[in-house]
Amino acid sequence: MAAEIQPKPQTRTPVLLNKIEASQDVVNTAVIIPKEDGVISVSEDRTIRIWLKRDSGQYWPSIYHTMPDSCSCMSFNPETRRLSMGMENGTISVIILLYQASTHQGRVTVVLFVLEMEWVLSTGQDKNFTWHCSESGTQLGLYRTTAWVSGLQFDVETRHAFVGDYSGQVTILKLELDSCSLVTTFKGHTGNVTALCWDPVQRVLFSGSADHSIIMWDIGGGKGTAIELQGHNEKVQGLCYAPHTRQLISCSSDGGIVIWNMDVTRQETPEWLDSDSCQKCEQPFFWNFKQMWDSKKIGLRQHHCRKCGQAVCGKCSAKRSTIPLMGFEFEVRVCDSCHESITDEDRAPTATFHDSKHSIVYMHYEPTMGWLLTSGADKVVKLWDMTPVVS
Repeated sequence: MAAEIQPKPQTRTPVLLNKIEASQDVVNTAVIIPKEDGVISVSEDRTIRIWLKRDSGQYWPSIYHTMPDSCSCMSFNPETRRLSMGMENGTISVIILLYQASTHQGRVTVVLFVLEMEWVLSTGQDKNFTWHCSESGTQLGLYRTTAWVSGLQFDVETRHAFVGDYSGQVTILKLELDSCSLVTTFKGHTGNVTALCWDPVQRVLFSGSADHSIIMWDIGGGKGTAIELQGHNEKVQGLCYAPHTRQLISCSSDGGIVIWNMDVTRQETPEWLDSDSCQKCEQPFFWNFKQMWDSKKIGLRQHHCRKCGQAVCGKCSAKRSTIPLMGFEFEVRVCDSCHESITDEDRAPTATFHDSKHSIVYMHYEPTMGWLLTSGADKVVKLWDMTPVVS
């Protein structure tokens, strides 16, 4: 009797639902309009477009409006249908309320509307972080940042603003009606912060960077825990969090979409230890002249084991391994003893990897629909059904 052929397990991937290709220039920001099968986009070509799905299945611009300057960023609130836009010339325009405020001396980098406070928060290339009354356009407060801001999030309950900048630093500010105070700063990235994402339930902040990494800052736990996630080969361009499944979605400029399972017990990466010689074989490193002279040995180059943090030579760390619970989804350098201690179960991946097939500039996730929007350098906006992987 012939053996029964078992079907191959199907790999779950995002489903490409549609492509919008009618933009004349790069779409800087776009958002999904929930319950309406629509998309709002703002572009370098100075246009605001509202795309609605036709019977043919294609998206066509039902509203097309040209602004006096390029639209650099946007925030849309579906409850009030308020569209807050940051402009290349430093102004912020709020459509529906129809006011315009000259806020910044240069390009507006991030704009955020906070419905509960009736505030519009914004940052610009002039290194100013401001908040305005969304009803009148009156500036309420200003804070001068040390570097150009590229990421912004806000916690309504505590009135904390999270500000990520080009120095790689994340600053936490406590906002009042007309003033603010510095709470603390986080330093962990070696490249500029490119994206921030705040989970108000778990009280966790995620920051993405040009250094290809993501850091999860456990603010609510009070322990100062910082978990690294290494799964991108290029600059992280966007972060979104699905709280109902505890999954993080990240996109990068090489088109990669990564879905991270955050419902696991993750481990902090260890601090790298300092030593003048290999902490395994005791061979001197090349700057340790005294030990090289005494032992008559040539100094070696220093490396570090990503699992234990010990300073080791190349011979004692010749092997590589993934360490997913430490955030290392790619193989990294580990010392020989740590390599022996890592089991196949330890190597089980905690993330899935997908290719959007375009260089992602911006992303937006709509949790009620389970849709992801990606905007690319190819001037194309893609809509994805993420329910096969975010569930």
